[in-house]
Amino acid sequence: MVNVIVVAGAGVSGLTSALLLSRSKGNKVTVVAKHMPGDYDIEYASPWAGANVLPMAFEEDSRWERRTWPELKRLTEQVPEAGIHFQSNDVHSFSRLKDAQAAGADPLFSANPWYNTVLPDYRELNHDEVIPGHDSGCEFTSVCINTVIYLSWLVGQCAKNGVVFKRAVLSDIREAKALSHTGQPANIIVNATALGSLKLGGVEDSSLTPARGQVVVVRNEFHPMVATSGTDDGPTEMAYIMQRAAGGGTILGGTYDMGNWESAPDPNIAIRIMKRAVQVAPGLTGGKGIEGLSVIRHGVGLRPYRKGGVRIAEEALDGETSIVHNYGHAGWGYQGSYGCAERVVELVNGIRKRNGEKLDGEPKVFEWDP
Repeated sequence: MVNVIVVAGAGVSGLTSALLLSRSKGNKVTVVAKHMPGDYDIEYASPWAGANVLPMAFEEDSRWERRTWPELKRLTEQVPEAGIHFQSNDVHSFSRLKDAQAAGADPLFSANPWYNTVLPDYRELNHDEVIPGHDSGCEFTSVCINTVIYLSWLVGQCAKNGVVFKRAVLSDIREAKALSHTGQPANIIVNATALGSLKLGGVEDSSLTPARGQVVVVRNEFHPMVATSGTDDGPTEMAYIMQRAAGGGTILGGTYDMGNWESAPDPNIAIRIMKRAVQVAPGLTGGKGIEGLSVIRHGVGLRPYRKGGVRIAEEALDGETSIVHNYGHAGWGYQGSYGCAERVVELVNGIRKRNGEKLDGEPKVFEWDP
């Protein structure tokens, strides 16, 4: 039996879902999206991401990140063309700003966090290693992704498995049913439209809101990655530094501004971002201050924050077609991408079984052994 699947959305969640689904010979997958890798648009969040692994889930919701880390680690070690590299990461916490920490970041700064047994080389920082003005910190090995390379790599992997890509602007999720490259109506639609699900007909999820992120991308190199739990500049502002793999530049951040749709970079915020970066990491410019930064560009992305957390669920569209939703990842889309896509495959396989298919002999979802 052939399963005709249309994935709506070509961000990291849609592409990863398409990739894992394409590993089954019974699935014919089409990705339809307004924006594709190579585009830069405020409606398309994935290119603007850092992107790295900084665990953001509480332990009870940590499956997505737990299940993603082994695959990102494998890709980093074995697939250099994916554009991912290892970096040590230092996390510093302000207890005095506990009530003003930027939204969505709190679990990263928890005492005795769940990820201390998941991410390699975890240790608590000594007092003299903590950034002045902070109270505590930890260190672990993480990764940083060059989104330009990685999104394109995902497209290539999907295409190698027979996935077809089509540009389309959807006003209603039902329209995806007719967009398969096979010419047949889709019996499964995967909705990975991120913040677009707020206004997409047939979904219109009012629990979605943007969490605006503003960054500065510079040529300056710096190791390790750094993240702090808050700043004196207000609850929507954070300090983090991460160097993308393969010449992707160094990301200086940032903001986590809930409900803010503004697409243009704010010059005043940019100055504060740069000042915070050289304050927490003087080596970034060799002590020259922000004048020593070589700016590539300023950027703004809208994280798809969803009250109540990510939505990965199945629902019936009609008597012939089911929808599997995978959206609302806020700021952790990359670091939860494989875990969430794995769940999409589980839901799709459940539909296939109900339709009478025998799934014995299906390939592994991941190349690593779960």
